Amino acid sequence: MTRTIIITGAGTGIGRACARAFLADGWTVGLIGRRRDPLEEAAQGHANALILPCDVTSESQVDAGFAAFVAETGRLDALFNNAGMSLPGKPIDEISVADWRALAEVNITGMFLCARAAFGQMRRQSPQGGRIINNGSVSAHVPRPGSAPYTMSKHAVTGLTRTLSLDGRPYDIACGQIDIGNALTEMAAPMAEGVPQADGSIRPEAVMDVAHVASSVLHMANMPLEANVQFMTVMATKMPFIGRG
Repeated sequence: MTRTIIITGAGTGIGRACARAFLADGWTVGLIGRRRDPLEEAAQGHANALILPCDVTSESQVDAGFAAFVAETGRLDALFNNAGMSLPGKPIDEISVADWRALAEVNITGMFLCARAAFGQMRRQSPQGGRIINNGSVSAHVPRPGSAPYTMSKHAVTGLTRTLSLDGRPYDIACGQIDIGNALTEMAAPMAEGVPQADGSIRPEAVMDVAHVASSVLHMANMPLEANVQFMTVMATKMPFIGRG
């Protein structure tokens, strides 16, 4: 039986790379994102791709998207809970409350809604179970300067991961988290040009090919439900993460 996964934020960056990796590996992939055109471009016309335009901050849209996917495929084996956003680095008193709320809606509420929809489906289906992989960040461990909203949101993701790992045990639902550092996507492109460091300087940072993230998520998803990668950190080897500060 073909394995099935929904990937959020699938139209760009890490989500797009992962969608293509899973399609190449034979999975049926539901691609969720706000805009249809990037989702279709990511799917590259693959027969096993289901395009699901959806705003992850909307409960009704998330529930409808997951229901449409299951109506087509019959079950949901995995979710890569990936959609997220960041803000320009600023001291907290220079960050507008409106910007904070916009980020929290995507990075926290959106993660919650998609995990909620996946968990419910995995409990109901037969055979029961599945896997949820949350996209955290190395910011779930250490912050960058001026990153209070983003860092707060990624700590919240870690709390979600730990709770789902516990609550999913009776239902054969595994949950893990991938924390990514400096994968070369549109969002991370400025890293190679120069970004603020903890000592106040601006310096370029090492980056890695986003394909390494996709292969890592695929590895996590391909494990049997009796085994789980609880936390994985995948990062550019020479980025200032170890020793940051």
